[in-house]
This record gives sequence, C-alpha cells and structure tokens, in this order.
Amino acid sequence: MTKLMQKRLKTSLTASAVLVAAFLAGCASKVDTMSEQKAVNEFVAKANIASNVSVADETNWWKKLNSDQLNELVTGALANNYNLQTSQLTLKSALARLGEQKAQYLPQGGVNVGAARSDAPSVYDRQSSANVALDWQLDLFGRITALVDAANASAMSQAEQVRLLQIEVVSSVVKGFVSYQGNVEKQHIVALQIEALEQSIDVLQARVDEGVANELDLNRTMAQLRQQQALMPAIEYAKYSDLSALAVLSGKLAQNIAIENEQSVLERDFSVALKNANNAIALRPDISRALFDFSQANSLSVAASKALLPDISLSAFAGVVSIDSTGLKNTDQQWQVAPQLQWSLLSYPALLAQRDAQQFLSEAAYSDYQQVVLTALSESELSLQLLVNQAQQKRFADERYDFANKAFLQAQAMYEEGQIPYLELLDARQDVLIAQENAVETTISSLLAKVNAYQSFNGQWSYALNDTNK
Repeated sequence: MTKLMQKRLKTSLTASAVLVAAFLAGCASKVDTMSEQKAVNEFVAKANIASNVSVADETNWWKKLNSDQLNELVTGALANNYNLQTSQLTLKSALARLGEQKAQYLPQGGVNVGAARSDAPSVYDRQSSANVALDWQLDLFGRITALVDAANASAMSQAEQVRLLQIEVVSSVVKGFVSYQGNVEKQHIVALQIEALEQSIDVLQARVDEGVANELDLNRTMAQLRQQQALMPAIEYAKYSDLSALAVLSGKLAQNIAIENEQSVLERDFSVALKNANNAIALRPDISRALFDFSQANSLSVAASKALLPDISLSAFAGVVSIDSTGLKNTDQQWQVAPQLQWSLLSYPALLAQRDAQQFLSEAAYSDYQQVVLTALSESELSLQLLVNQAQQKRFADERYDFANKAFLQAQAMYEEGQIPYLELLDARQDVLIAQENAVETTISSLLAKVNAYQSFNGQWSYALNDTNK
C-alpha cells in the first residue's frame, strides 16, 4: 500500500512545474457586472432621454388611478399568474443547481458497510468491512470556479426573467382594466348615437310620408344607423376580450371574473413621474438579464479553456476489515491517499473546438447585450414621444367636443325659438356624440400611453415590486 502511494506521489511531483505555471495563470475570470452596469448608467445619462419628465417616486404607480378594483386585480395577478409561478419555480431550480455546482468544491464520496457469511460443504466463512472512499477535485486551474460563476449568472438571469414577467403582468392588468372601462364608455356613447339616429329616422319618415322630404336623406340616415348598430357586437367582443385577458393574467376563467363599471377612472388625474429616469432605464431587467447571459457565456468560455489543462484530484480510502467475524471485531485497518493527474491530450482537437465554439457564443451574447441596451433606449424614447403625441391628440379632441357641445346647445336654443327644424337639432346632437366618442378614444389612448411609459421606464419600480413580494 505504501509503495503505491509513493509511486503516485512521484507522478504528481513530475508534473509540478506545469501545475505551478498553470496555477499562476489559472484563476477563472468572470464578467465584472458592476463595471458593466456603471457603463450602462453613463451611456443612458449621456442619452438624456427623459430630462423633462417630472420627478416623483413611481413605486405602485397604478395606485394613482384610485381604483380598489384595479389594485385587487394587480395583487391577484401577481399571486396567481401561472407564467409568473413557473418562472419563480424555475428560479428556485436555478438556485438549487448553483448549490449543486458549489458542492463540487467539496470532497465527494461515500460510506460502505457490509457483512458476509457463507456455510457451504467444507467451507465456513464470515467477514465484515466498513470503509470510506473520498475523491477531491482540486480546483487549481479555476475550472470549477468558472462553472460556479456560470451557474450563478444563470440564476441571476432567471431572477431578472421573474422581474420581467412581473412588469408584464402589472402593465397588462392596468391596460386591460383601462381598456375595459373605455369600451364600456364607448358602448354607452354608441347607444346614445343609435337613439339619436332612430329619432332622426322617425322625423324623416314622417316628412317623407308628408311629401316634404325625399328618401335620400332617410336612406343615408338608415345607413348611419346600421353602421352604429354594427359597432355594438364589436364593442361587446372587445369587452369580453379584455375580461378574458384579465382572467388569464389572474389565473382564472373569463366567466369567473367580474368587473364593475368604473368609467370615472378615465377622468382621474394620472401623470407620468419618475424618481430617476436614467436609473429607470439602466436598471431595466431586460438589460440586466442580457448582462447576466453574457456573464454566463463568458464563464462557460473560461471553463472550456480550463478543460485544456490537466485535472488534479486526491483520492482517499480508509476502512476496517474483520475476518472470521460479522460484528467488526478484531479488525485490521487500511488506508490510502493517492494524488491523480488526468490530462486529455488525445482529446485536444475536440476540446479546442469546444473552446472556440463557446468563445463565439460569448461574443454573440455580448453583441446581444449591446443590442438590448440600444433597444431599451429606443423603446423608452418612443414611449415618451407617444406620451406627448397622445396628450396633444387628447387636447384637440377635448376642444372638438367642447365646440361640438356648444354648437348643440346653440342648435337647441334655435330650435326652441323656431329658427331651425328638428332634423338640424338631431344632426347637431349626432355631431356632439361623435366628438364625445373621439374624446373617449383619445382619453383611453392617452392613459394607455402613460401605462406604456411606466412599463418602459421600469427599472426602479420593478425592483421595489420584487422586494415587496419576497
């Protein structure tokens, strides 16, 4: 047993020069995520996208709409959304795999205890044994460290995926709720338009019957009526579509979710304000996830490079054997420590190809990371541009409604004085209803643009949301 140990120790010492040289150059490197994050912050700050956005804490921004229904929907969706639950379980799996990878730093092995007894003709034998066998992979070149770094980056990337889904769930719930309330209001306005057209048709029909009007105006008004009536099924479907989307987000069936009419939410004071617009972009989870994906690919590239170097391990064995006894009595002890060096020299072509492939993947991940940063900046800038444009459209639509309403009031006064016929009064009423419908459309679009802005500038409120739900 001693000679075997000396032989293996001699083999290890023969390669000592290689080991020392590799050890000095061999600690696994990884991406400095803090430095990369700082670079992104500086890059976003130079872009200066949201310099004119008002300053306020955007945590729980949807609560500015002052809707208990909406708050309950958001809370329920965060708790019951199946995609979010799947992602959270995947994160737990990634953390468990990280723990598994870290365990590779420790010696591996097991314990074996056994006893045997035979009683055959002319043979009688009893023996027992107990032994412990260990194998310790020495991370002299940093391969295990690189794999641990890769597993850690994978777990962090999955954590950012959870945050991405949380952002999507919250934003989609708010959009669905606003859209539903808007469709309810549009349905009400279309019903008023239908009522006005029906009254116009009654008047026109009477005038046609009296011979003081032709059927041209009657048929044109009938066509307008059918046009408005055709909108009702579409609005009903839009309402059901909103309910269905909210139900899926909340982990329910559409028939199991009910929303009360709350059109007042469309008129609530709701503005976009960010505590720090640059951080709101730089801390976006899609950017962070791309960074961690790059870090993982880089660490795997390092591990592939370290695979070109020899593996050094220590194998140890210790046990006791009892002859002519099954109770571990009168035992003999034995032990062994054996350093081992394994170098896959004949597999070098395959290992080199694997290293090159992983290096290309690392470069691809970095390129994707850069693209994600640019896309995030562009998306944030577009969301602000949409916010401004929708605000302008809403202002013009509101002014149009005000003028149309004044015209209707004037027409009503003129009709009461006998200056205009009843048909012109109905036309004025139809104009104001159309202007009102347009104002509601722009109000909904403006609200959705604000929600979209919060969804784009999500870096800070999503972290606060994630901390709240831990």
